[in-house]
Amino acid sequence: MIQPPKQDLLAGLRKWTLERDDESDPGGRIYRDPDGNCYHSITRVLGATAPAAQKQALERWLERPGSTQERDSAAKRGTFAHDNAEYCLKTARKLAIHAANKRGLWKPGSDGLERAPSALTRWALEKAIQGSPKVNWSAAGYARGLRSFILERVTAIHACEFSVYHPEMSTAGTCDALLDIDGKLTICDWKTSARERSEEMLLNYKDQLGAYSHSLRWMTSIQPEAGAIVVARRSGAPQVRMLTAEELAEAEQRFAQRAADYWLGLERCSG
Repeated sequence: MIQPPKQDLLAGLRKWTLERDDESDPGGRIYRDPDGNCYHSITRVLGATAPAAQKQALERWLERPGSTQERDSAAKRGTFAHDNAEYCLKTARKLAIHAANKRGLWKPGSDGLERAPSALTRWALEKAIQGSPKVNWSAAGYARGLRSFILERVTAIHACEFSVYHPEMSTAGTCDALLDIDGKLTICDWKTSARERSEEMLLNYKDQLGAYSHSLRWMTSIQPEAGAIVVARRSGAPQVRMLTAEELAEAEQRFAQRAADYWLGLERCSG
């Protein structure tokens, strides 16, 4: 059987969507694909397999007065910032595709993906950012930080907000973006936080990228060269943690083990 080109497989991810369900399972979020298959969310697996100390710290924080409202407000700010980054990237991608098609400027890469010139991508991003909708005041600083990173570091836009799954791990999720960052094919995750995250606190984010990378490769044979965790803050430049190819491979292995531990734990509980 002839495998479709990677560019076509990546384009197919934009048409393949997961139905998110936050209500029917008390244990957390699940996803269903168009065929009715059920997957547990990547974030649910990460939460369930987090270190005990991290879980205990979260429980103590949730016991504080006002913590629920604070958590909900932070989630809304994160959504506003994510939506703005998504708008800018998707709009810029459309502009870049139109201009590159008109001028015949597409360049095939050794990874099987085609790219518009980086200068054209920057022009498209500048246009998209200039025309982007105004962000709610509570999230304006976070959104500005994400936009600044995107404009300064993105050299090609391949996909934004795409769903992935892995049948062997029975997990699924939605990845923020697949971009060229400084010329390297990079799988990206946008975060927001009032405080800088320590390397220990970034572990879950690393493993989340590992899950996305592993699933993307299973679905399309595309292997990112790097990962990017971009933590936007209320003011100033975002915290950026780049993962090398080796670190991304380690994150893939860690998540696969965490998924196996997660399902084993569920079997023990049901037994």
